[in-house]
Amino acid sequence: MIREAFIHTIFGRTCAAFASGLLLIAPVYADYSQNPGAQALIEEMVVEHDFSREELQTLFTSAERQQSILDAIARPAEKTKPWYEYREIFLTERREREGVAFFREHREALSRAQAETGVPAEVIVSIIGVETYYGRIAGSYDVIDALSTLAFDYPKRSKFFTSELKNFLLLSREQGLDPLTLKGSYAGAMGFGQFMPSSYRAYAVDFDGDDLADIWSNPTDAIGSVANYLAKHGWRAGEPVVSAAMATDSVPEQAFEGGLKPTRSIQAFAEMGLTAEQHLDPEALATAMQFELADGHEYWLGLHNLYVITRYNHSAMYAMSAFLLSQRIAAGVQ
Repeated sequence: MIREAFIHTIFGRTCAAFASGLLLIAPVYADYSQNPGAQALIEEMVVEHDFSREELQTLFTSAERQQSILDAIARPAEKTKPWYEYREIFLTERREREGVAFFREHREALSRAQAETGVPAEVIVSIIGVETYYGRIAGSYDVIDALSTLAFDYPKRSKFFTSELKNFLLLSREQGLDPLTLKGSYAGAMGFGQFMPSSYRAYAVDFDGDDLADIWSNPTDAIGSVANYLAKHGWRAGEPVVSAAMATDSVPEQAFEGGLKPTRSIQAFAEMGLTAEQHLDPEALATAMQFELADGHEYWLGLHNLYVITRYNHSAMYAMSAFLLSQRIAAGVQ
């Protein structure tokens, strides 16, 4: 069935190209079928995973190189925007309003996910809201194009994306899906929660009991899968996530150089001149964050659960935006 889908899709692309006259001028898409990296991957999938060589050749003939993907990955928003601009992308009245509506619509699934994993319902909703606007904007790129482009034409991270492409092929077969029809982000992330293929295979769950873990069109499965992801990465039920902090003029720069993982105690930060505004265990480990405002800075102490959110996206600003949105959503459903 998948082989027939490959051929049908390729035929459709080719006919469309001829109809537009483009094939008379230049190839419509880059042919990855003879790319050395693609050939190596094909060999691995045939030998180690019993894939059809013919079908993989056909698949990579159809995969298109997308320059827009290479352009997008070269300019992630976090590297070009200060905090006071970055957070405004996510902390909007509309995203908050739609988050409250999503929470109310799926309250039963969210309550069950929270009870089973310990991850707060508002955090699950917020992640989905930050990633895809609650499933409304989940990406328009063909995943096969995105992963092939980055695996074979982005040397900086070729190893990572080749691994994700391998997982995508395995995922497509496991789920009985046509890999030429699946859509996602420019980086190959998929569904409500924007799981990369390896994360999909490791953490996506069938949360509604229909024997299919569907995070593309099933919000119940998406809710359970996001909760499962955070739980498997160590979410601690009932513990705080972050605290605003007050800083003296004498706080040394090295206080903010510890990375995303908490490594210093709340007491150690207090002795450095950075004091949590809420009551926290002095021995709890934290990481210090200094965020740029239009005029000055604001300071936060991120705890273990904030670090868990960064396992979803390795960014302090991402984690803080998701957490702050979750608090607004929680307030809105009370």
